[in-house]
Amino acid sequence: MHQPCANGAVGAQHHVNGDAVATNGDFQPPGRRMSQTDQEIVRLIGQHLLSIGLERSAALLMEESGLHLEHPAAATFRQHVLAGDWLKADHDLRALHDLLQDSPHVDPHNLAEMKFVVLEQKYLEHLEGGRVLDALHVLRNELTPLQHDTARVHRLSALMMCADAAELQARARWPGAGPLSRSAVLARVQAVLPPALMMAPGRLRALLAQAAAQQASRCRFHAAPRPAPHATHIPFTLLADHHCSPDHFPIHQLQVLNEHCDEVWYCKWSPDGSKLASGSKDNTVMIWDFDPVAKRLTFRKSFEGHSFGVSFLAWSPDGRYLLSAGHEDCPDIWIWNMETERLHVKMSHSTEDSLTAAAWHASSDKFVCGGARGQFYHCSADGVLLNSWDGVRVNALACRSDGRSVLAADTHHRVRQYDFTELADRNVIQEEHAVMAMTLNAADTLLLLNVANQGVHLWDIRARALVRRFRGLSQGHFTIHACFGGAQQDFIASGSEDNKVYIWHINGEEPIAVVSGHTRCVNAVSWNPVHHDVIVSASDDFSLRLWGPRDPRS
Repeated sequence: MHQPCANGAVGAQHHVNGDAVATNGDFQPPGRRMSQTDQEIVRLIGQHLLSIGLERSAALLMEESGLHLEHPAAATFRQHVLAGDWLKADHDLRALHDLLQDSPHVDPHNLAEMKFVVLEQKYLEHLEGGRVLDALHVLRNELTPLQHDTARVHRLSALMMCADAAELQARARWPGAGPLSRSAVLARVQAVLPPALMMAPGRLRALLAQAAAQQASRCRFHAAPRPAPHATHIPFTLLADHHCSPDHFPIHQLQVLNEHCDEVWYCKWSPDGSKLASGSKDNTVMIWDFDPVAKRLTFRKSFEGHSFGVSFLAWSPDGRYLLSAGHEDCPDIWIWNMETERLHVKMSHSTEDSLTAAAWHASSDKFVCGGARGQFYHCSADGVLLNSWDGVRVNALACRSDGRSVLAADTHHRVRQYDFTELADRNVIQEEHAVMAMTLNAADTLLLLNVANQGVHLWDIRARALVRRFRGLSQGHFTIHACFGGAQQDFIASGSEDNKVYIWHINGEEPIAVVSGHTRCVNAVSWNPVHHDVIVSASDDFSLRLWGPRDPRS
């Protein structure tokens, strides 16, 4: 019976692609009769059996199929690297070089890198063990003659001055001799070796995780996080194609909140998903606590004192501040400290201003604000005016992830990018109708526009290209706010003048759900950024509505 070695090398025959070797005249083991795909599947299964401790099963599988998990030269190399036997590992590496040096698929630079990382580990282990002369020999007679990455050789030579092992590990950012650092060497060598010689560890599990993530991305109602590329746990069965039930999607009414006494113009979850803020024509901002287990909102506090209705709210990215703005006659920006639940500052630059839109920088210490009368201000979190841009009539704002660029939708149907550091601007998007509201995705790549008489448009900022026009909703000249949603922001949700909430998958133009319940225009929708199975809508019918799974306990 073949005995698999570390990570699955079996036997000692020299063949690269996992094929069986014909023996006994015309007899051919099953592996020789298999297709290339079937051979690879067998090798993947064998590797996985080994990784979960089923060594006898793996050996039987390899014996019956006549295949090998990886090339014998690669298997012995792995064994010697993990044992720290650098003399034998160097001999194995030369054998691998002989196999690869004429291959058109392997870059000669990569061959040199393989040799370098092995010698680098050998050098560091000699230094850590106090064998300075041996380390010096490796540096002068093995690493330097490679003439590969001279700057790295110089950095390694400087480590000769380390006083002890702790300083060496700290300066080299190296965990020391042992399984961890030696496995890292194998991983770096593996990155340049053809998989026919040495498969990446956990390859079957990685393939299944990739397939699961792809299925989740194509699922009509999958709002939860997708499996990571190298996930050890996949949250749904692999025995059938994945399809989420709409029963778990946030389209079922869980709660109606009627505490506002006039039209509710805006709503927004806090960055940690624990609180909701709502703004109303009744001149108040209300704060609500969210219970993610019961999936219920509870009234917490009302912020009063606004001179006008509250039509826009923006949480600072760190959740410390909440900014509130009003309609076109409002000259003030109110900033609330959410730790003390008191007014932090009221910013008023001029009574002639109209400050209806705002956005925070990622640092949470600065924000921009503006309005349709031509004000565009850059301010500190304390409301101090840092800079301004004259004559820009702003309908909506969004700050980009670089900490300096700002996207502004103006009254000329454009979205332009402004840099307050260099005082430079450029055109990004041109629409044919007025842009009423704007939302930037978390990856800073996609822009969602609510366009008058058109509906919701999705733009790719980098390509400056229209990706999709979402169909179904009713939007005239009212300000309707849409949002991204789901763990990967694969969904779009928007209010509508026909009293409904529309939800689309980002890959399709037709809505996947149309939710009824409100009796007047739905002005804003906000998808919880942490608890992806709940959304909230705000309406002119004086109410907020919480939507979630059919069974809130699921």
